[in-house]
Amino acid sequence: MIKYREPLSMTESLEYIDDVKDKESEKESEGDIKKFIKKFVKLKPEEAKKLREKLTGLNLLKLKQEYISKIIDIMPEDSDSLNKIFTDVNLDEDESKKVLETIEEFR
Repeated sequence: MIKYREPLSMTESLEYIDDVKDKESEKESEGDIKKFIKKFVKLKPEEAKKLREKLTGLNLLKLKQEYISKIIDIMPEDSDSLNKIFTDVNLDEDESKKVLETIEEFR
């Protein structure tokens, strides 16, 4: 059942995978899914939540929740990499600087 409809980063999704333990086959696939996701994530779930809070706290209108999820997944290092995440807008220099400084705190 879908309770909430909000974008999550791969790291944040790890805590929900633990909840799927009904059948024996699901237990086996759970380990595979977690292993797969852990190959790509760069932060722990707690760190990802803190980063999401800080990015949301920047109060940038162009920074939607789905973009924040991708920023957490990719952890871009420069403004070119950061702007590749945005499909319909580009951040100006000041906005990019704020976001990159926030990301840098979590490296």
